[in-house]
Amino acid sequence: MGETVAVTPIDTYGQEYIEKHLIPGAMIGIEVGGQRIYEKGFGYRNVAQQLPVTGDTVFGIASMTKSFTSAGIMKLQETGKLSVHDKIVDYLPELKASGGPIERITLHHLMTHTAGYPPLATHVYARKNSIEQDPSVKDYGLDLLSNPGPHIETYDEMLAFMATDDFEWLGEPGQFYSYSNDSYGLLGVIIRRVSGQPYEEFIEDNILKPAGMKNSFFAMERLDETEAATTLYMKAKDGSRVYEAPLWWDAPSMRAVGYLKSTANDILRYLEMYWNEGIVGGERILSKESVAQMIHPHVEYEPGRCYGYGLRIVPDYFGSTLISHGGGLKGVSSYMCAIIEKKKAGVILTNVSDVPAGDLLMSAMNTTEGREVDASSSTYEVRQIDAEELQKFVGSYISSEGMNVKVGLDEGKLTIESNEVCRALKCIGENFFIDEDEDEGILQFIGNPNGEIERIVYGGRHIMKEIV
Repeated sequence: MGETVAVTPIDTYGQEYIEKHLIPGAMIGIEVGGQRIYEKGFGYRNVAQQLPVTGDTVFGIASMTKSFTSAGIMKLQETGKLSVHDKIVDYLPELKASGGPIERITLHHLMTHTAGYPPLATHVYARKNSIEQDPSVKDYGLDLLSNPGPHIETYDEMLAFMATDDFEWLGEPGQFYSYSNDSYGLLGVIIRRVSGQPYEEFIEDNILKPAGMKNSFFAMERLDETEAATTLYMKAKDGSRVYEAPLWWDAPSMRAVGYLKSTANDILRYLEMYWNEGIVGGERILSKESVAQMIHPHVEYEPGRCYGYGLRIVPDYFGSTLISHGGGLKGVSSYMCAIIEKKKAGVILTNVSDVPAGDLLMSAMNTTEGREVDASSSTYEVRQIDAEELQKFVGSYISSEGMNVKVGLDEGKLTIESNEVCRALKCIGENFFIDEDEDEGILQFIGNPNGEIERIVYGGRHIMKEIV
């Protein structure tokens, strides 16, 4: 008889989860004190060839890249080349043409998504070459085909676009949190100008290489050189199937936003930097003080949830501090986290977009801590609101990034529709709502001085209401 292999509860739950969400391949890794306590590859990095997923499979990590960009800024601060409190126009004088509060914006505001930028179309145009070459873009979660703007290939083109784009500032720097790819694009330019090195090279020399992240890179050419890279997949718009969509997207002028490729093993090494006060494998990457600044809850963007520098912070996660960040891009749904006081870290990387990868990782973390898989550290009190009062929220909310959100009423309940998926909402506070079936994804409606709703905060972004 063959040897019996024990199957953990995470294995069973995870397999059911990836089948339910049609995830072709996923890799989960969890460590405590640098020791692996759980690792599992689900599905395949290439379905047709039945190639397995491992800890060294190369995936895109999308917006998880933002913490690396922030770490690069901290490295430059340590060497005295800049301060997070410097005005950005000191490094990007081209932006003065945009007027408004631009001369009051600091690097800190960019790093915390509080500069006041609404979602702009910069990132759409920066990856326009990839979009135009990829027939699978029709099934992506954002409308990326209705933008007649220019290709943005260089930093100069990006700065010129952002300086002259016709947009309305959300408010004064520091007044509002609105997740901003544009802000992190600017941080990449600042790293280039201050360091004198290409952004990618600076991050590799100062973060990736000293941390021993041998399979992490930005260069598209390396995808062809490694057999360990996953194939990418796209889910059909109606959610009925997943198909192979091998083209990797790139945005050369905005790689600081989300274009690092990495592995589960490498990301777990990287997360050691946060729970080990800047040290990875005995090598100091950042100072203890820099790490403390990165994981400080600088701004509360939702009740009990904050943003540091390139990282989300939950100050009270079952009595500990949780840091995390996810990522979503064509062929990417990713999530990483660390519980600082417990020296515990986890990561999940997948090869398809628009799936709740973070939920699966946090379920696995719950299991390793002896909690129910769906345990949440957040609690909300549901309020009842009559249909007449809910009517003021109804409308279409549209952003230049390609997001189109429709809020409606159905049998007395507020509903939200995005990417052709409609969900019912429940009220948890004045102008605050949450998905009726999941205690995640808080939505906030913001009104003008007359009490009329003018925007929604969805996915952390301020999206303006369409005027009919």
